[in-house]
Amino acid sequence: MIQILLYLWALVLSAYSVSLLLTSNFNMGNLMVWVITAASWVTAIWHRGLYAWVRDTLAGRAALLLCLAAVLVLAGVLTFISVKAYSNPPTGQEKIVVVLGAGLRKDRPSKLLRYRLDKAYEYAVAHPDTILVTAGGQGRDEWVPEGQAMRDYLIEKGLPPDRVFAETRSTSTEENFAFAKQVLEQSGFDPDGPIVYVTNAFHCYRAGEYARMAGFEEAHALPAGISLQSVPTCYLREAMAVLYYWVFRSSRSGFMQSMVGLLSLNKRFFYR
Repeated sequence: MIQILLYLWALVLSAYSVSLLLTSNFNMGNLMVWVITAASWVTAIWHRGLYAWVRDTLAGRAALLLCLAAVLVLAGVLTFISVKAYSNPPTGQEKIVVVLGAGLRKDRPSKLLRYRLDKAYEYAVAHPDTILVTAGGQGRDEWVPEGQAMRDYLIEKGLPPDRVFAETRSTSTEENFAFAKQVLEQSGFDPDGPIVYVTNAFHCYRAGEYARMAGFEEAHALPAGISLQSVPTCYLREAMAVLYYWVFRSSRSGFMQSMVGLLSLNKRFFYR
């Protein structure tokens, strides 16, 4: 019975992994799912030998403890991310909304980004005295800067052009806020008051930390949703990003800056 359950679990993960390969661009979250899938097949096929190794050897017991510790840490970080997403809601008095970029498909917002933009649009309609800054530079396979495509999307939905300003140089969440602040200053707005930033729920905690790092002392999160298919990959990827942030504090320190773009496989048929 145990072996049957292990094989069923591996098959479910395999089907999910194939769907990611066909509908999503390569990223750390996808890689983690593929590694977990491979580990599930190894466990299903050789579970008796693995059980004997863990039971009978010191190395096996140590490996099991390390795996359990990693699972507990990951579960703790995922819980922390999920709770923090809704712990700092807007008051409704903010006059500035910063919408963070999340990738384009040619010159159109990705599905993940549309969740953010639609949430920002709803908030802007409900608060007509706000102005918005759409933040994001241009990736290798993107036809225009993200900030420009995001601005166009919001204007197409009905927002007046004079309410939406585009930041088009940033390459990270950290730069989203730093460069958005410059756009506000250059456009004659005071960036020192409270702001609302819009991103997907899994990203809210780390985005808030980077907002304060950029000088936005009072930054409130407006969390947007994601598709059910994206939940595992987005949250796994963000858990790794949060751990990286806790160690290095900035995307400009540590090893990540030199790896930007290295693991990108931005082919059109990978996009969702």
